[in-house]
Amino acid sequence: MIKCKHHLEKEQMGDSEATPMLLAGLLLSTLLHHCSGANVKIGVPENYDGIFPWYLAKLHNLPSNYTDLVLTGDDEGIFGVDAQFLYAIKPLDREKQPSYSLQVSFKPSGVIQNIRSLTHRQSFTVEVCVIDKNDNVPTFIEESMRGSVQLGLLKGIPFMQVEAHDRDDRNTAHAELRFSLMEQTPRIPSSQMFFIDSTTGEVSLTEEGASTLDPEMCGRYKLSVMVKDMAGRTNAFFTTGIVTVEVTGNTWASPDPVRLQENLPGPYPIPISQVKWSGSQAQYSLDGEFPEMLFTISREGVIYLNAPLDRETQDQFHISIVVERPDGRQIAKPVELRVMVGDANDNRPTFPQAQYHTVVKELAARGTEILTVQAADNDDPKTDNVRIFYRLVGQIPESPRALFRVDRDSGVISVQADSMEGTAPQYTLTITAEDAKGLNSSCTVVVTVQDENNNPPVFSQHEYGPFHVPEDALVGTTVTAVLARDGDVRAGDSWQVDYRLESGNEDEVFTLVTDRQTNEVSLVLSKVLDFERESEYILVLSAQNQVPLLRGRYGPLSTATVSIYVDDVNEGPVLSQSHYEVTVREGEEPGRVIATIRGYDPDSHPIRYSLQGDTKKYFSIGKYSGELKTVQALDREENSTYTMEVIAVDGRNSSLSASTLVTVHILDVNDNSPVLVGDYSWKYLCTPQWEDQALVLASRDSDGPQHGGRLNFSLRSDATVRRNWKLTPINDTHTNLSLNIPYLPPEVYMVPFTISDSSSPPRSTFINLPVTVCPCNIRGNCKIAAKPLQGMPTIQSAVGILLGTFTVIGIILIVIFVRLSYQNPKEPSKTSQERVPLKISI
Repeated sequence: MIKCKHHLEKEQMGDSEATPMLLAGLLLSTLLHHCSGANVKIGVPENYDGIFPWYLAKLHNLPSNYTDLVLTGDDEGIFGVDAQFLYAIKPLDREKQPSYSLQVSFKPSGVIQNIRSLTHRQSFTVEVCVIDKNDNVPTFIEESMRGSVQLGLLKGIPFMQVEAHDRDDRNTAHAELRFSLMEQTPRIPSSQMFFIDSTTGEVSLTEEGASTLDPEMCGRYKLSVMVKDMAGRTNAFFTTGIVTVEVTGNTWASPDPVRLQENLPGPYPIPISQVKWSGSQAQYSLDGEFPEMLFTISREGVIYLNAPLDRETQDQFHISIVVERPDGRQIAKPVELRVMVGDANDNRPTFPQAQYHTVVKELAARGTEILTVQAADNDDPKTDNVRIFYRLVGQIPESPRALFRVDRDSGVISVQADSMEGTAPQYTLTITAEDAKGLNSSCTVVVTVQDENNNPPVFSQHEYGPFHVPEDALVGTTVTAVLARDGDVRAGDSWQVDYRLESGNEDEVFTLVTDRQTNEVSLVLSKVLDFERESEYILVLSAQNQVPLLRGRYGPLSTATVSIYVDDVNEGPVLSQSHYEVTVREGEEPGRVIATIRGYDPDSHPIRYSLQGDTKKYFSIGKYSGELKTVQALDREENSTYTMEVIAVDGRNSSLSASTLVTVHILDVNDNSPVLVGDYSWKYLCTPQWEDQALVLASRDSDGPQHGGRLNFSLRSDATVRRNWKLTPINDTHTNLSLNIPYLPPEVYMVPFTISDSSSPPRSTFINLPVTVCPCNIRGNCKIAAKPLQGMPTIQSAVGILLGTFTVIGIILIVIFVRLSYQNPKEPSKTSQERVPLKISI
């Protein structure tokens, strides 16, 4: 208590240090907040195994000075308060008590408190919530778990449920259980007949189980199941159990077909068939192509007919009978009931639709067929009841009459008038269909008289313009818009006009854009104008319909002339190419002309040339000639490509200019010899020769692939050199150097060879390479150097030093053993100890 007060005083003085026990208590407080004035809520984990007292949280509601502190609500004497800190003296168990409600009361003290505070007690509530830890193993609710599965059950439909519980907090992962199927016995006809839902524990059949389940092959299965908490994680607690599953048969099958007469007098409903699922509790429903509630099924599986049938509407029914669980999930595959309906003569002919729409052209000739209407009779086609006769009984508008007729037997409607010109734009006809017994029905036919192209388009004036357009006008500029009017029906095909430029637009400088809503055409600029090339355009514009003109002809009124003048504008220079590609051999003498930039000015003004982007000033260009020259010799190894920009400026207007890119490629010349690259001083070859051991030699040539692409290694033409050594190429730049004989005396050898490039004539470099040859151990490491280095000890001297060192160490050990023997004399009676060797730990 004194130590805690000492730390509290340090905290009040501003010192941030605290005891390790107090800090541990503060860190374990997972939740601390004020609620409703003076109440405090603290979360504390159960099963704390640290040092006690265990400081839980600081009570900020306590003043710095108080007296007569009383803590109530702690019947077990677990909690206490020390220096404004709430502590516990033993661990908490959530399963025993999940929370504690403590009342803290006190009297404030000190000079700052008023008289009333000194005489009245103050209090607040502290709620301690015990936070759960995973300290309980899940268990199955039943020790003996049994279930039965019916033949025909679909996959995924639960037939039983495995249940377990865990005493840990259900709102945490500690009590979040996961089920798994470990083993199935016996494993026939498949090892994976069953499935268990990991979350709910529901047991169902797999795809293989549903298709191969057979009670005659196996009538009982034992399933080994496991339940884990922590949502099945690797550190979870688990329990295993055995589930016994009995396989039972089923009577679920399709019933026999049923034949019913149409228009049965009743009473309804009439039972017609029955099915039965012999497994667990089930619900039945019907599915198929029939009116709602025409067929129903009871809870007992009895199927009823609820209304008369009509063979002409549907002569047979395929009723799918579905069996489901109470939760709506299908248990087994549906079975089918087939219902066939007998015929009775009770139908009149009917048209497939109440109204038809058709079109007749206004220039159609007499007898032109425009539509065929046909009615159908749903009675038996083997009788005369289905023979139908057609009549035209009405026409709106009625005048002029006799425009149309209908064939009595075929129902073909045709034009009866000599011409449809001048008639109404639309007619409505009424057609009846009647069978041999006088039963009939009717339909309407809406006939639209289609306009045909018998009026050509006509311009309102013969000439348009002249129009003035500056030569720098942007492509897409509209010059003018004109219209040719057409007397046919607006928006129809005969009214739509196509415009064409018959002459004056041979260079396709202009294009036509037609507005199909108004038939107005716009003359649009499609190419850049050039006053110096063409200053005037006379365009001949024609107008024709999109469809052929059936009457009349296109004449002068369907043609117009459009005059356009081009206004001159000063233009900038134009270069003949947008990009120049130039090649120059490296080392070429400076001052040579490598390219000439060509440009012209449409207004015949002089042109001045300049360079941009040549930062190293390797090139120059003639101010007026455009000749591009080299200023100094070029080196391809320094830079193989140069790119610069040539600017052409109008001599009279510097704001008008053009530019082009020039790329100069430097051609390679064989001016570099190949060289050997790499450090080989630390490498060696073993003697006797090791199989496949070689030094990999690397070379490089700064020239391009044409001259330095493949580098050739060759030994000096000396018999001893070629006998002892061998060069084997690896690729264009690397080769292997190896021994050509099984054994060479250990030594440092100078191997002479030449590296040549692939140019003609080639450039070569002579190399005299020191190569170390030495004996090697079984790991391929060189045991000694081929020659001793200056000032280094030989092998013989190193061996002598080692032997001398071991001799001195042996003498010292002998002296130590002798002195020990004199200090501890052996007793005569203990002869067995003389046979025990001296044990020395080294």
